[in-house]
Amino acid sequence: MAAVPGGRRSGPAAGARFFCTAGRGLEPFLMREVRSRLAATQVEYISGKVFFTTCSDLNMLKKLKSAERLFLLIKKQLPFNVSSVSKGKILNEMQRLTNDDPESWLNAISIWKNLLELDAKKVKLSQKNANPLKRKVGENDIIAKKLKTEQMQEIQENKECQLEKQIEEETLEQGNFTTKRDKSQEELQNDVVEAVGTHNQNDLTFRVSCRCSGAIARTFTAQEVGRVIGIALTKQFGWKADLRNPNLEIFIHLSDIYSVVGIPVFRVPLASRAYIKTAGLRSTIAWAMASLAEIKAGAVVLDPMCGLGTILLEAAKEWPDVYYVGADVSDSQLLGACDNLKAAGLKDKIELLKVSVIEFIGNL
Repeated sequence: MAAVPGGRRSGPAAGARFFCTAGRGLEPFLMREVRSRLAATQVEYISGKVFFTTCSDLNMLKKLKSAERLFLLIKKQLPFNVSSVSKGKILNEMQRLTNDDPESWLNAISIWKNLLELDAKKVKLSQKNANPLKRKVGENDIIAKKLKTEQMQEIQENKECQLEKQIEEETLEQGNFTTKRDKSQEELQNDVVEAVGTHNQNDLTFRVSCRCSGAIARTFTAQEVGRVIGIALTKQFGWKADLRNPNLEIFIHLSDIYSVVGIPVFRVPLASRAYIKTAGLRSTIAWAMASLAEIKAGAVVLDPMCGLGTILLEAAKEWPDVYYVGADVSDSQLLGACDNLKAAGLKDKIELLKVSVIEFIGNL
């Protein structure tokens, strides 16, 4: 299955084919979410994965709350038959994932590149249009810290020179594996866009992440499959393998039900919420539970055993115009919930109470 249905269209505007991994039982939530949030079409699911087509950009894709990870789809096909076929023949079949339909790979890479380019342009535009007065907030503190840093640098000058020399020597020994380790996320993204934009794509580096389950996992290890696919990609496209810090990651899942190949769209999983300091209930499950409450603006929402407040956090992020109350009998849980509210900037949106639900119900 090609990444772009309907022919040779290669841009996100034409509609790209994606899939998300999801916790067992969360597939219906994710299917409803991609339809409502992304206006997705061709929505279908298999256990643990939801497939869909959308024209949404990265900013919209980041808003998915019930998904674990998001991938740009390259191929989805029937599973490999390992019961009555020799191991060598199966390995040859695996190589055909890249050799038989290289256009699917090139289309997917083109869409992936376009998504990154559009996102990078939006980030640069927002930085350019930012109010310069905001950048002056705390300027005196920054200057003071800078002066203090300069004083410390004078004391540690010799140590730093030795460290720089050591790093240079390590870099020379390790070559391409260490040249990118200190780059920021924005620089890495620019490197990816530039590498994919080359005519023959020889500057593109990659690694293969493989997951095997069922009968095929009893015949092959994930490392064996990854090695076979990696060699095939190098021969087919001239890409260079880099296990430590590649431009591109290829994800493969082989099971008794399907064979799926995709590109992770984000380095960090969607389920890893930046606004949660101390993890409690899984964020995707918390969001699904909150969505079941059908929260409306102006409502009052009570979580009687809030724990670390994960459900309240997910609800308040999604439905802000609501009064939220969290109750728990545990001091440690309430302290953790308070830290989470501060980290998420929702301390004024959610009220926490130390209350025993059993005693409260008994007094009714």
